Amino acid sequence: MNQLSDRLNRLSRSETLAMSQKSSELKAQGVDVINLSVGEPDFNTPDHIKEAAKKAIDENYSKYSPVPGYPALRNAIVAKLKNENGLEYTASQISCSNGAKQCVCNVIMTLVDKGDEVIIPAPYWVSYPEMVKLADGLPVVIRAGIEQDFKITPAQLEAVITPKTKALILCSPSNPTGSVYSKEELAGLATVLAKHPQVYIIADEIYEHINYIGRHESIAQFPEVKEQVIIINGVSKAYAMTGWRIGFAAGPEWIIKACNKLQGQYTSGPCSVSQKAAEAAYTGTQVHVEEMRQAFERRRDLIVKLAKEIPGFEVNIPHGAFYIFPKCDAYFGKSTGDRQINNAADLVMYLLEVGHVACVGGGAFGAPECIRMSYATSDENIIESMRRIKEALSALK
Repeated sequence: MNQLSDRLNRLSRSETLAMSQKSSELKAQGVDVINLSVGEPDFNTPDHIKEAAKKAIDENYSKYSPVPGYPALRNAIVAKLKNENGLEYTASQISCSNGAKQCVCNVIMTLVDKGDEVIIPAPYWVSYPEMVKLADGLPVVIRAGIEQDFKITPAQLEAVITPKTKALILCSPSNPTGSVYSKEELAGLATVLAKHPQVYIIADEIYEHINYIGRHESIAQFPEVKEQVIIINGVSKAYAMTGWRIGFAAGPEWIIKACNKLQGQYTSGPCSVSQKAAEAAYTGTQVHVEEMRQAFERRRDLIVKLAKEIPGFEVNIPHGAFYIFPKCDAYFGKSTGDRQINNAADLVMYLLEVGHVACVGGGAFGAPECIRMSYATSDENIIESMRRIKEALSALK
């Protein structure tokens, strides 16, 4: 008898990865599918970063690294945080992991005990609530709809903090919505959080450089909460390095040491060669980062324009990342032939099987009235996918 643990049985599967897999299966059958479900840049890693990896191999960076990462990489991250964000950290306050995803999980597993509450604004990235469940914590979801640009208010935050609240997970720029908190909005949240020093702020800033309103703002800039903040970031999105698997956590030294203790028992240090590549990403030219950002901004403008032309879609303008998150519940209850659309899951399956465009239902992100589309693809794919979606939806009555 196969008996899985209760821990695993409590987990939901990743809908983003599941939809990407379904898209790949259809493609393997010869169907021309445009995949808007994946959250990764479609660019190649810049050449100088790849050269650094090749050099690292030649120089025999093939042994175990220190658990938190090589000192050179952590010092490069310290310099990045100071130069780009105006934030003071030391190398002992940095822990590098196998992607930002592991960093988030490390921090949650380090801080959260059974019954602790973790506040998660919705729409949220699919893995946040599941990671909290893994730690036996309780996700406390705050809904923020399209009418408030998918961003929570200080009043909403204050209303859900209890003596059991251990952490807030804040993602800006946001996956899945592309919403970006301004300095003033972050200051409002910081004022609330400063009154509750027992609440830690896990600030997921992995989309920092894919930002269309100027300088990135971090909640760690406010002195009254800096000791409560753990910044999560990495090279995946800004440098088109998703497969290299390097992320980092920056925060109070006692939390970072605890993350290292945890990581030392289940993965040890991240890939040695990838670390040398990440070091080159942070210390080398940033011209490619800006070129990719400009391309994403152009695509954002294109997909928003086309999505707004689709009847029944309510679309806001995202200010970061590479997603749009249209509200599409106007189609719930409609049908064509024997096919009924009852929810976002039905809608994205219809768009995949009939329109041959892969999106992800908003239910996985805590917003069942929406769907997520990634525009990390070519202008041609954006134009054609929006045409297909518009045509497929026009058949629903």
